[in-house]
Amino acid sequence: MILKGNNLLALHTLKTQFRGQVKLIYIDPPYNTGNDDFGYTDGFNHSAWLTFMKNRLEIARELLSKDGSIWINIDDNEAHYLKVLCDDIFGRENFIATIIWQKIFAPKGSARHISANHDFILLYGKNSGIWERNLQPRSERQDERYKNYDNDPRGIWSSDNLTARNYYGAGTYPITTPSGRVISGPPKGTYWRVSKETFDKLDKDNRIWWGKDGNNMPRLKRFLSDVQEGIVPQTIWEHEEVGNTQEAKKEIVALSDKDIFATPKPERLIRRIIEIATNPNDIVLDFFIGSGTTTAVAHKMNRQYIGVEQMDYIEKIPVERLKKVIKGEQGGISESVKWQGGGEFIYCELMKYNEAFMERIQAAKNSKELLKIWQEMAEGSFLNWYVNPEMPDEAIKDFEAIGKDPSIAKHSGSGLEKQKKLLAELLDKNQLYVNLSEIDDAQFKVSKEDKALNKAFYG
Repeated sequence: MILKGNNLLALHTLKTQFRGQVKLIYIDPPYNTGNDDFGYTDGFNHSAWLTFMKNRLEIARELLSKDGSIWINIDDNEAHYLKVLCDDIFGRENFIATIIWQKIFAPKGSARHISANHDFILLYGKNSGIWERNLQPRSERQDERYKNYDNDPRGIWSSDNLTARNYYGAGTYPITTPSGRVISGPPKGTYWRVSKETFDKLDKDNRIWWGKDGNNMPRLKRFLSDVQEGIVPQTIWEHEEVGNTQEAKKEIVALSDKDIFATPKPERLIRRIIEIATNPNDIVLDFFIGSGTTTAVAHKMNRQYIGVEQMDYIEKIPVERLKKVIKGEQGGISESVKWQGGGEFIYCELMKYNEAFMERIQAAKNSKELLKIWQEMAEGSFLNWYVNPEMPDEAIKDFEAIGKDPSIAKHSGSGLEKQKKLLAELLDKNQLYVNLSEIDDAQFKVSKEDKALNKAFYG
């Protein structure tokens, strides 16, 4: 399901059906860098940003299953403050790890001090005591070191060091190589890792490698068939393994021919997270879906998913991206997971009321537009209880004067922005969207089809 609307209200909406059912939450929220290059506000006051995150994370925790986990992409601007906030919300004991993702592979010559080439991903379990990670699939690169130099019928193997620095009382004995050379003991300061008795058994079972000439220091043969099917996830993720922002941009441009996201996430990065944290058919939630990478990857990997986004590009970018995924697009991870297309998703929107006015206020380009919006608000919106719905001539003149006052522009930004702020303060924020309890109110003009959809969703 893809849901358009304010993500805080959307999360509250989802609680009805999905409380305790979401296995994985991955979010890539605003980093609070002070830039607005991402299609959304990214320059909050620090305390406002923390409140913004707190309100959403508290609801997100309720949606997580008992064995679920949340992964939050962030950078240095707020990472350490976010860690403290998450300790409070999810419990410090449920912190699992901080992942370091190498998002950029070349230094920035424009960096004033040090070129930052990584992001953090904070990982918390709903209950770390019962959360279980999956092993990462072994890659061809990881298996390259396994060979079969002696044609052992048990298959390919890799040799491992037989010495260790930790003291071992039974680990100081001489060894004779097949060529007849006597090795008086392990190198100085080390010990054989096994006793003489165990060593002889391993050698008899052809599990000791002496080199092609039978004259080298002994090494232990580890067969690929004996090692676990995957590898334990680590905390440093290099771009060669999980992609980088340059790769991610190419993926988006190839799908939508648009480049409005400064730091999109590559499909390989999200694939690794989903592989570690979920199994097929589990529910994945992303309430900052942006370009739709999480939902696209979840779809290709046979996971259920919920994506939430407030911005208008939701229909042109993530929704269109998913339509192409269903048709079998071959970008991103498609080839590696053998994606051939198929499946379906539902797209719906929270029904706007005052939110529609809020968006028009923000988009207005001059005072004349704002006056027209004010008139419509006075006639057909929910204003705060203390606001006079009428528009006295004196109030209109004062409002117009604000837009022309040069002192306001000097101290408080443009007069137009001040006007926008004043109009936004008139609106009742509890009526941004139509409440379910008011679905039958004639003034909202909810169609029979939408009423039926809400009944099916909420029960």
